Amino acid sequence: MSTTPSKRRPTLHDVARLAGCSYQTVSRVVNDQGAVHPDTRERVLSAIAEVGYRRNAAAAALKTDRPGSIGVVTDSSWRYGPMGALRGIEIAAREVGKNVILSVNDRDSFGSLQSTFDTFRDAYVDGLIVIAPLIREAELALNSIENSGWASGLPIVVLAADLTPLPHAIVVSEDQYEGSMRAVQHLIRLGHQDIAHVAGNQEWLEGQVRLNGWRDALLAQDLPVPEPLIGDWTGESGYQAGCRIADLNPRPTAVFVASDLMALGLMRALNERGLRVPQDISIIGFDDHEFASQFDPPLTTVRQDFVALGRLCVSSLQDSEPDARHTISPDLIIRKSTEPPPPPLENFVIITGKAIARRLLTREHRSP
Repeated sequence: MSTTPSKRRPTLHDVARLAGCSYQTVSRVVNDQGAVHPDTRERVLSAIAEVGYRRNAAAAALKTDRPGSIGVVTDSSWRYGPMGALRGIEIAAREVGKNVILSVNDRDSFGSLQSTFDTFRDAYVDGLIVIAPLIREAELALNSIENSGWASGLPIVVLAADLTPLPHAIVVSEDQYEGSMRAVQHLIRLGHQDIAHVAGNQEWLEGQVRLNGWRDALLAQDLPVPEPLIGDWTGESGYQAGCRIADLNPRPTAVFVASDLMALGLMRALNERGLRVPQDISIIGFDDHEFASQFDPPLTTVRQDFVALGRLCVSSLQDSEPDARHTISPDLIIRKSTEPPPPPLENFVIITGKAIARRLLTREHRSP
């Protein structure tokens, strides 16, 4: 991810150097604490104006009991992931006594955020969190923020699956690449070697990252990488992918699906074709949707902890290094939709033939 480069945020040390005084003196002026000579105060205020320093309101406010607000920008996505992240942010903000001011923007107009920023400015928000499922959205939002003079110096957190640092923003993410790798590695440990993938929309960062994790896990074990089936996060797209997989010859013995909702559609398609999960084909999803444990069979999946993600977003507003990136590791939840692959057909024929032969011999031995 990239955005238009700009100069780094001025600090109190920059002000101190220009004013020719100590960092502690500048801090007293900024926080209006302690006695400072009027001439020194004037020099500090002039230096602040010259370098364009803005006090990090969030870092100060989150350490006190002063009420404040966090501005959150997201698109109109209905998906479980972004909605779960928003809920996590709201819970985390309440824990530190913050209000959340939410702006939901249509995807086609995500870059036109001036009215949103005007609302945030009037509310004196202490920081901004941008939930950006698409890379284009993150870039548009950050460019709009950079062009809003009032926002200069505000801490900004971008919640996105991509881990590339952004200028003057902190990137927060569940490590979805690691989660995808762990999902596929689980299937490999069970003995699966032919593992298909139903990918999410490739305009979404999540779709790209999860596909990359699946592919790299297979390549690391020198296993074949089949052409992925591309869905759009809906159960219907999972159903269509399931119909295609059921018709393959040979069929994969396992499928890693990029979302639980698509996995549900895929499992329905396989069931209609007379294929059993996991006896005939193992299925593993991603998200740990609240209904995943109620699937038939209960779905093995990768759980995203959205409350922990929200806490990380809020706490990251205090980060002193705006180009930082923070991740949390997802959990692999093993249920009943995965098991070792069925034996090859030729082994079944051999085993069945031996069993028939044993029965014939037993009959002969029992004959008078």
